Amino acid sequence: MAKAKIQAPKGVSEYVPPRSAAFEFVREALITPARKAGYQMIELPIFEDTELFTRGVGESTDVVSKEMYTFEDRGGRSITLRPEGTAGVMRAVIEHGLDRGQLPSKLWYSGAFFRAERPQAGRYRQFYQVGIEAIGLDDPAIDAEVIAIADAGFKAIGLRKYRLDITSLGDAQSRAAHRVDLVKYIASLNLDEATQLRAALNPLRLFDDKRPEVQKAMQDAPLLLDYLSENSKKHFDQVKTYLDVLGISYTLNPRMVRGLDYYTGTTFEFVHELLGAQSGIGGGGRYDGLMSELGGQELSGIGFGLGVDRALLAAEAEEVIDSQSFVSDLFIIPLGEAAKQKALTIAATIRTAGKTVEIAFGDRALKGAMKGADKSGARYVVVLGDSEIASATVELKEMKSGATSSVKIDSLISAL
Repeated sequence: MAKAKIQAPKGVSEYVPPRSAAFEFVREALITPARKAGYQMIELPIFEDTELFTRGVGESTDVVSKEMYTFEDRGGRSITLRPEGTAGVMRAVIEHGLDRGQLPSKLWYSGAFFRAERPQAGRYRQFYQVGIEAIGLDDPAIDAEVIAIADAGFKAIGLRKYRLDITSLGDAQSRAAHRVDLVKYIASLNLDEATQLRAALNPLRLFDDKRPEVQKAMQDAPLLLDYLSENSKKHFDQVKTYLDVLGISYTLNPRMVRGLDYYTGTTFEFVHELLGAQSGIGGGGRYDGLMSELGGQELSGIGFGLGVDRALLAAEAEEVIDSQSFVSDLFIIPLGEAAKQKALTIAATIRTAGKTVEIAFGDRALKGAMKGADKSGARYVVVLGDSEIASATVELKEMKSGATSSVKIDSLISAL
């Protein structure tokens, strides 16, 4: 009796060929602008002490209160699969003393993150992000650069149908003044007990509530953007000026608070118009108190997390990824043992030049091997037999057009 097949857990995002090549392209496109801006890679553990997220992300957030994968390890410690990247980066910066060196400390990361959410298109329980953090300086020009790096990544993919929403969540003085009036306003609303408790922890969270009845109730709530202190307003005005200089268009969204409690000052989100309810493809902001909250210095920082899964969905929706970008440059069909040995050496040489080369293994007949070459999507194919080896010349066939040309084996790299 055949054994039952085991399937992947519900709600995870998996990528297999040929779509995995598109996933890799999107991820690299999002990472490359950070590398070019001098950001260095940091590799972090997938699980951390739960306290890192309860203190760093905020107990009032849905992420901490509803969505974390938390378990007790064999030593009785509470461990959580990372739901986001910034808290882990800050923990590592403090632990390894990166905040004691050259500032700002500029880091990038990528990998899988986990949230116990209800799976739907674009919302997964395991998802992938690319993120950066610039830690140590409170300079509006850095805010603009961080936003520009994200924008460059999306443009490198070829995305066009997205917008940038920005706001400022102000400094402590701004938020304190706003909180007084916001709490008074919320007290006048008829809210259920759970929502009241959430608002007591952080009243800004109600702006992020997706329920239509709460959104309607908050329609006339006082907006933090109207309470910015002189310093916060000046900082935010400078950020906007820098974005204007960079030619990056944006929309002011005073109701945006993002889903994490550590954000202060400049806050932003990229929204794609073709993704429906799960339209956010990335976002971030400044976090002035996070490092001290986690036991480090009083240093400011700013960063973002970009969704690789959603950026791929956006690219597919816009039809901007050319599948021909992910095929082999050359497919070699060897006929016989001597040809197979020669094919291995030819492939190794051409690969050192940065080309992608495949070989037809398994001693298939020529007709079957040609079918394999066609299915691989290779740009060119050569058949290698005794006569080709003796003459050191092959017939290079372009698969798309069917055109052939005689090429010396030693000249294959330039011919490709």
